[in-house]
Amino acid sequence: MADLPLFPLRTVLFPGGLLELKIFETRYLDLISRCLRERQPFGVVALKSGHEARYLNERVELHDVGTIAELIDVDSAQVGILQVRCRGGARFAIGATHQEADGLWCAETTTPIADDPVVAPGSAHDGIVRGLAEAIATLAAQDARPFLEPHRLDDAGWVANRWCEILPFPLEAKQRLMVLDDPLARLDVVDSLLRVRNETH
Repeated sequence: MADLPLFPLRTVLFPGGLLELKIFETRYLDLISRCLRERQPFGVVALKSGHEARYLNERVELHDVGTIAELIDVDSAQVGILQVRCRGGARFAIGATHQEADGLWCAETTTPIADDPVVAPGSAHDGIVRGLAEAIATLAAQDARPFLEPHRLDDAGWVANRWCEILPFPLEAKQRLMVLDDPLARLDVVDSLLRVRNETH
């Protein structure tokens, strides 16, 4: 895919994840309008440095792997503001980039990264899978539903990705986990980090 518009954020979008955005900058209002009109996705990429809002002469550095964002719905309840919900799609490696006159980043070249193979969690992962199921139930009781359905608790990559979204890992750690191409290895790392976190709290 060439000339993919990019939305740099201080967050990591995981495949299968839900991303909610409040958009008011002209460059991104135009982007969403274009994506709706052309029925095209855009790319979400985590910021290495710089801000989400545009600052004059600020140096912005992007991570080199992002995630396709597919629009689910767009609401314009307020004039000049869009509430947008997106689904994380495939990952991609970013090649050359450029900024348009309005500040919008575009990837001139991208290379798709294969989706996680669907692999069942191992018996050693019973605890972390059960923990996610309990977290989903607790959040639902609070009328919070951060995950898109269907919930795939039998898929190691899905379980790992959803934990990464709700745990307060540093952005750099989330980026490394998102890029990791072995879903079982990703779940192992999340399990280890979760155990350390529980032991220190």
